[in-house]
Amino acid sequence: MKKLILIASFIALGTTAAKAQDTFHFGVKGGVNFANIAGDDSADQDSRTSFYAGLVAELPISEMFSIQPEVIYSAQGSTIAAIDEDNFLDVDDNIEYQLDYIQVPLMAKIYLADGLSLQAGPSFNFLVSEEIDYSPTSASGDIDIVDGANDFEFGTAAGLEYQFDNGLFIQGRYTRGFTKIYDDVSAYNYAIQAGVGFVF
Repeated sequence: MKKLILIASFIALGTTAAKAQDTFHFGVKGGVNFANIAGDDSADQDSRTSFYAGLVAELPISEMFSIQPEVIYSAQGSTIAAIDEDNFLDVDDNIEYQLDYIQVPLMAKIYLADGLSLQAGPSFNFLVSEEIDYSPTSASGDIDIVDGANDFEFGTAAGLEYQFDNGLFIQGRYTRGFTKIYDDVSAYNYAIQAGVGFVF
């Protein structure tokens, strides 16, 4: 079921882009994630600095309002201070708990002024990778986790965007998961995103 939803999301974006370029707008985006985990059962953790990248398609409803579906790869999780008293592993100063998702936000886009828009809406997120990386500054250290975090997360996203006349835009966004990362643990994903994109 998860794969079918993901495939349908990509098809929907592709169809939206192909229908009529003078009515629909299609673009790409990417940037920096400052991700962390919140909740009563979350440990004392620092944010994980990583990336996000994906595709956007804007469907104008009126001059001031649009619907914007997206498909985004978002690297999330958190960072934990390393403890290696016995020098058993060659660890860095920090260990990353890496939770990477394919996110499918469906944003309402309200134009506040020429080029400036407020965006908010639900996000349907699908886990694609879960790892512990005890050496995040090198190519080694990845430990895959199988049957760990929940495969699906329902969340929300909200932020501001400014688009220039040439199609380039800058964007800031806050994302939050409403679904627990683990069923019996009060811990939730969140991230602050800052990035750029281009609409064709």
